[in-house]
Amino acid sequence: MADDYYRVNLPESELPTQWYNVIPDLPAPPPPPLHPGTLEPAGPEDLAPLFPMALILQEVSSDSYIDIPGGVLDVLRLWRPSPLFRARRLEKALDTPAKIFYKYEGVSPAGSHKPNTAVPQAYYNSAEGVTKLTTETGAGQWGSALAFACSQYGMECEVWQVAASYRQKPYRKTMMELWGAKVHSSPSPVTEFGRELLAADPDHPGSLGIAISEAVSVAAADPAVRYSLGSVLNHVLMHQTVIGEEALRQLAMVDETPDLLVGCTGGGSNFGGLALPFLREKLAGNMAPTIRCVEPASCPTLTKGEYRYDFGDTACSTPLFKMHTLGHGFIPAAIHAGGLRYHGMSPLVSHIHDLGLTEAVAIPQSECFAAGLQFARTEGIVPAPEPTHALAATIREALACKESGESRTILTAMCGHGHLDLSAYESYISGAVSDFDLSDEAIAASLSSVPVLS
Repeated sequence: MADDYYRVNLPESELPTQWYNVIPDLPAPPPPPLHPGTLEPAGPEDLAPLFPMALILQEVSSDSYIDIPGGVLDVLRLWRPSPLFRARRLEKALDTPAKIFYKYEGVSPAGSHKPNTAVPQAYYNSAEGVTKLTTETGAGQWGSALAFACSQYGMECEVWQVAASYRQKPYRKTMMELWGAKVHSSPSPVTEFGRELLAADPDHPGSLGIAISEAVSVAAADPAVRYSLGSVLNHVLMHQTVIGEEALRQLAMVDETPDLLVGCTGGGSNFGGLALPFLREKLAGNMAPTIRCVEPASCPTLTKGEYRYDFGDTACSTPLFKMHTLGHGFIPAAIHAGGLRYHGMSPLVSHIHDLGLTEAVAIPQSECFAAGLQFARTEGIVPAPEPTHALAATIREALACKESGESRTILTAMCGHGHLDLSAYESYISGAVSDFDLSDEAIAASLSSVPVLS
């Protein structure tokens, strides 16, 4: 390929037909989830009320690769393979010798990477006779993706959207409803837990942990309903590895190997989807990229949280996962990157970070919006607030290369567009976006209620 390319495309015939499971390649396996009542390792039967058996088996699989069913590939082909871009205009604006690549997932019907796992989750549930899925969503990207996926398989979908984002992003609700979903602001009057929280604070901003509690409680009460999760769990990250597998092939087409891989991290699905195939190659000695997680300064799970067992939800109804956590009762500030407002990090990403295979940095939202604005004015794509965190870290690195004169190849994930996040950019442009100072005392207070388990 000539050196003046801007976009690297894979033909449809190169769409990955297997998901990659990194666990067999790690130096040590991740700690198991624990049953919330017995504190013993949770078995498949403990997860069966919430998930179909096919996904439970993927969650605990020791196979390195799992075939993608034809019924899933047929839907993925609507937008995959997704393009890899060389950010030449951004490079020029930064006057940097660095090469910047970004994998763009905003080409999916829902506008983000989330359908990569929403589609298989809906497929497996439908195959086992499930007719309705419940879920939570922060910014609405995951809720939109699951609503789309359920529409593909003729299923009902009920979504609890974190109240802060529900108010900030009204058109996300419209998009979910367009695909047939029923949407609630969380905390909601639909569940007992939601009613309790609203009674104490009618303007409660909500959190992903609370929304998970509500969606889980409704699914657990009805044997015909199952719950679906858009991040955190092993099988979710595995479904997303189509991103990294494609990126590996696309970089090979232009004879490039990343020196640095950067991804935003909230629940870990976008980051894991891009990073895990590259981690496989790093562990095999085929390349040696630095792998950097980027999170909000107001919700710094990896940089300020503790690596310990904690509940995945606020009401303590889920299994306990060993993960970097700020405490299941932590209520993050109402930043515009709603998809990154989760009190914990994916157990798999947490384990990999604990092994020293990744590094992490937290960045305030004002710097992230500045990066998003610069990206939109150079590359033309308006990024969702979540990937602006990775863009901010990418720009930091590119400017460091300008200072040192070193040419490094940087790969990042543009995990979704921000066309339904324009109110957030309006707030930034008008000077109404604030950074939030999260004190160590606040984190310590939140962690004080988390059980200390070995």
